[in-house]
Amino acid sequence: MTRPEAEEDDDKPLDPSIEKVRRKMVRFMGINLSILFLALMVVIAALVYKSRTSAPQVAAPAGDIQAPAGQAAEGDIVLPVGARIVSQSISGNRISLDAELAGGERVLFVYDIAEQRLVGRFTIRNR
Repeated sequence: MTRPEAEEDDDKPLDPSIEKVRRKMVRFMGINLSILFLALMVVIAALVYKSRTSAPQVAAPAGDIQAPAGQAAEGDIVLPVGARIVSQSISGNRISLDAELAGGERVLFVYDIAEQRLVGRFTIRNR
């Protein structure tokens, strides 16, 4: 079998000017690939360093009440005499109590559990 004409041209040496351009392109490609590889290694090294040096920070969910380990949160919430709690709601370290006072007046009390203090008292009225 005979080889096609195109394959015979591949074995011939290139023109010196074209060979010079080819060498420049190969050198250019080698330099660019080296720089790209080096930049990739720097990014990977930075990620590994960052993951090993920073301590994992676990944030408590917003609804959690922070109490010392092994102890339950406890304290006193003082309401006026004759008050009746209609509803309650908790968010983070705050609890709101919707209370009905002895005279029929509705009041919303907001307490900070962590500081164990009354944050606000809001009267609920109809217009």
